[in-house]
Amino acid sequence: MTITWLGHSCYMLEANGFRVLLDPYKGVQGLPDIETEADAVYCSHGHFDHAWTENVRLTTGKDNPFTVKEIPTFHDDQGGTQRGTNTVRTFTAGGVTVAHLGDLGHQLSAAQLADIGHCDAILIPVGGFYTIDAAAAKSVADAIGASVVIPMHYRRGPVGFDVLGTVEDFTRLYPQEQVKEYPTNTLTLTKDTPPQVAVLTLPE
Repeated sequence: MTITWLGHSCYMLEANGFRVLLDPYKGVQGLPDIETEADAVYCSHGHFDHAWTENVRLTTGKDNPFTVKEIPTFHDDQGGTQRGTNTVRTFTAGGVTVAHLGDLGHQLSAAQLADIGHCDAILIPVGGFYTIDAAAAKSVADAIGASVVIPMHYRRGPVGFDVLGTVEDFTRLYPQEQVKEYPTNTLTLTKDTPPQVAVLTLPE
């Protein structure tokens, strides 16, 4: 499975030529609004920076190799009373599973962790303010136990909302040898991908 980061919390997952777009955005500081095409699109919740589907062109006619599972969660740690609900989704294809945690705002319960199940990689918000912060994200990542952890929804340089923490706030919680900085925005996930915190880089 190929994982391509398009900025903020937006990713393209691809397997067998089928492309799944996750959380397309508009209005994110330092980034142009998403404009792309995909075979399917999923949004974790309805906020503008996670559900901008107007410029997404959907293609048809391909067999979908992904098995998708949805786990209801909240956008805050007050049962959704502050920011509403959030959907965690797992995507399985080619023998590997990726979980996109959306704008998760709380620690996961034992039941939610059981519903998520085994994951080879997780896409996890780490910037705080609107979501879990770096320390809470580390706790969630440890609880899920995926070997590959890919941070998202953070600030780095001129990109990202000013109120968010930086990706370094998260990566410094791990041994430095475990953190891998990629020169590109793409990672190919297999069963043999070594354990790591993968920091992807957007193209100039």
